Amino acid sequence: MTRSPDTDFPDRKTVLIVHAQPEPTSLTRTLVDVAEQTLRAAGHEVLQSDLYAMGWKAVYDEQDFPVRTDSGRLDFVRESGHAFEQGHQPADVVEEQRKLLVADLVILQFPLWWFGMPAIMKGWIDRVWARGLAYGRNGQGNRMRYGEGGFEGRRAMVSVTTGGPSADYGPRGINGPIDQLLFPITHGTLFYPGMSVLKTQAVHGAGRMTPETVEAAAAAWRERLAHVFDEAPVAFRAQNGGDYPDGHELGEDVAPGLTGFAAHVAA
Repeated sequence: MTRSPDTDFPDRKTVLIVHAQPEPTSLTRTLVDVAEQTLRAAGHEVLQSDLYAMGWKAVYDEQDFPVRTDSGRLDFVRESGHAFEQGHQPADVVEEQRKLLVADLVILQFPLWWFGMPAIMKGWIDRVWARGLAYGRNGQGNRMRYGEGGFEGRRAMVSVTTGGPSADYGPRGINGPIDQLLFPITHGTLFYPGMSVLKTQAVHGAGRMTPETVEAAAAAWRERLAHVFDEAPVAFRAQNGGDYPDGHELGEDVAPGLTGFAAHVAA
């Protein structure tokens, strides 16, 4: 008798891979393919959002609010909440939210362009992270963020490729440490609405790779994904965990002597 997939794979999870690279032969797309094959072989369901293939509308503007609460002034926060709560969001946004909400793990796969994600991916975040969903849930305003929020219970990971060598992104590298460059994404975009964020997967020197180094990067990615649901997330400090007495600033006894990004990660 043939068993159901869920019986064959009792730990089956759903993974959403959101990627932004239009060239099919790119390293980014190679790593997307490796991830899908590896995760499916382990019994997981894999969803994709290939933003360039989808022709994703990256600009967040008045077209996202077909029914406005104020036709005279475009207040993005207010209109986002209204559109989400009243069911007036564009169909493409609703579909991406559906995929996001069924995912146990979200992987953002992209090449580092000018020290950030490609504009089309930033536009995906801008449009999909609606008020009432990603933030401002149940009228809580800023009281439920950084460790709590609409995406709590999900894991997230950034998988990035860079043109420069690893030395450029090391602790004293000229471009700055990769974890600090991506802090607005990992801590802000992902942890802010409650996701548990895993350590970034970075492949450097993408433009200088040989078939052998591409295969080595693919092998490392396969190994990482084999244990991705067992990893401990980055220990970002939760807003409501006691380290921020007023909900805004670290207490004087927390991470004494540290400032900047490092202070917001527990040792």
